[in-house]
Amino acid sequence: RDLPFACPLMRAAALLRGPGSLLLRASSGCWCRRFWAASGEAAAASPGSGARSPFDRQLKRKQKNWAALQPEPAKYDYLREEVGGRVADRVFDITRTFSLALDVGCGSGYIAQYLNKETVEKLFQVDMAENALKNTMETEIPTVSIVADEEFLPFKEDTFDLVVSSLSLHWVNDLPRAFREIHQVLKPDGVFIGAMFGGETLYELRCSLQLAELEREGGFSPHVSPFTDVTDLGHLLGRAGFNTLTVDTDEIQVNYPGMFEVMEDLQGMGESNCSWNRKPILHRETMLAAAAIYQEMYGSNDGSVPATFQIYYMIGWKFQESQARPAQKGSATVSFGDLAKINSLISREKK
Repeated sequence: RDLPFACPLMRAAALLRGPGSLLLRASSGCWCRRFWAASGEAAAASPGSGARSPFDRQLKRKQKNWAALQPEPAKYDYLREEVGGRVADRVFDITRTFSLALDVGCGSGYIAQYLNKETVEKLFQVDMAENALKNTMETEIPTVSIVADEEFLPFKEDTFDLVVSSLSLHWVNDLPRAFREIHQVLKPDGVFIGAMFGGETLYELRCSLQLAELEREGGFSPHVSPFTDVTDLGHLLGRAGFNTLTVDTDEIQVNYPGMFEVMEDLQGMGESNCSWNRKPILHRETMLAAAAIYQEMYGSNDGSVPATFQIYYMIGWKFQESQARPAQKGSATVSFGDLAKINSLISREKK
């Protein structure tokens, strides 16, 4: 196939693959609506201020509602279900029963379907898209569904023993505030377990579109959404008040027939771009060139193309006096230098 790119541009792909971005296509009561209106006004107050409010939250709500109304919404749930199961596994690793839990940005209940009554006795599910809550999956746990924005949780302080979230917080405008809100609604000794997209997500799609725009249009527009780097995630959780932090990363690779199928599935997931500075359209020639580059640079022998999703998993606890704490500095009774003598002592005992 005759690609419309010179070799130097192909080599430039390594420079264009950078962390910190994700490539994407262009029973509620009055009190729930009030919280939603507050968040919408906050986002709309400065639509041109990319630093303060990079995302159009009202548009994201419409995108998620549209995706939930499609004839086969479950067709696009494979990634969310997989990550939801991995978040649930981390809940099971904690040997206790949580009397009251909260799922922030629950969607159709991708975490709840894996939990049981022995682990969680009652679950509140919160999402900004009311249509997603209408399609929640069956679970043996008693649940309460509430339409509310993840940035403005309508709950009192010290309410929940457990808060979970899966692939939702990457669209909030103020992630530090969201973490503080979650910390506030947790009871002392409560735990937050979450998952977010990482900066290497969809790097294949990002590089392909950027190279295509460089060649066809002489430059590229931001088709990417900013993401928190893994090195900053622990600092943000610590500043929000969490302690005993655990942050780890994982990658999930999915194969597709081509680039257009990748973009179709992203739209079906409700993951279309909602940045204020998004480009309204992509020209047909640019899209065709990007698809050709994607296939040439990343295509497999069977004709499929991979899409990589990097996932950050995080666990943080709210402080309580009874929690285990590190010993005071200088309180050790054994020197590290003595550890070298252990092998010799063991060998003497065997003799």
